[in-house]
Amino acid sequence: MKHKAMIKIVLDLVMSIMLPILMAFILTGQKAHEWIGVAMFVMFITHNLLNFRWYKNLRKGKYTAFRIFQTAVNLSVFICMIGLMVSGIMMSRYPFAFMSIHGGKSFARELHMLASYWGFIFMSVHVGLHWNMIMMMMRKAVRIAKPSGTRKVILRVIAAGITAYGVYAFIRHDIASYLFLKTMFISFEFEQYPVLYFADYLAMIGLCICVAYYAAKGIQRISPKRGKLKK
Repeated sequence: MKHKAMIKIVLDLVMSIMLPILMAFILTGQKAHEWIGVAMFVMFITHNLLNFRWYKNLRKGKYTAFRIFQTAVNLSVFICMIGLMVSGIMMSRYPFAFMSIHGGKSFARELHMLASYWGFIFMSVHVGLHWNMIMMMMRKAVRIAKPSGTRKVILRVIAAGITAYGVYAFIRHDIASYLFLKTMFISFEFEQYPVLYFADYLAMIGLCICVAYYAAKGIQRISPKRGKLKK
């Protein structure tokens, strides 16, 4: 794997892990939340600069079913991140307090809620579309060269378990109500241990990765390889 591609994969993974931390606003507090958000946007900008060629090639090549799916996901991530950046700056009390933005707080809160939860979904799906590359990088890191049927079965059982728990966590945290702005108040169970809270969100990331990975495999089977441009 090329060095540039490895950096992009690492950035994807780190940003995906940072999302649950950012969503645990009650645990981190306002100041930490904002500065972690700034760090994430720096990584996001870096990621997009590394992908400048992908944007440049958007009008080139044939759009297969897989490329349409991949492009839609990538652009959705971009829109959500811009929405988070704009709304975050509007509501900032620390890093961007010097801008003294007044008004539009209600709109900013709604935009931040939408962009946060849809960004969580799309970022996780984005990682799922690159799961083959991530697994390849992990196999190389731990020096696994030969395929193993037993290992494959074990990994699939683990993936199935994480996916099932992710569905449970998705329902338990009522994520759909945030995705469609049915509520503006995020419920938080203070009796729940923080580690379990993060486990729930990591399981939901795993759910989205699994769905995206197998959806991509299905689309690629019925879609010719021409026109596919990786990001």
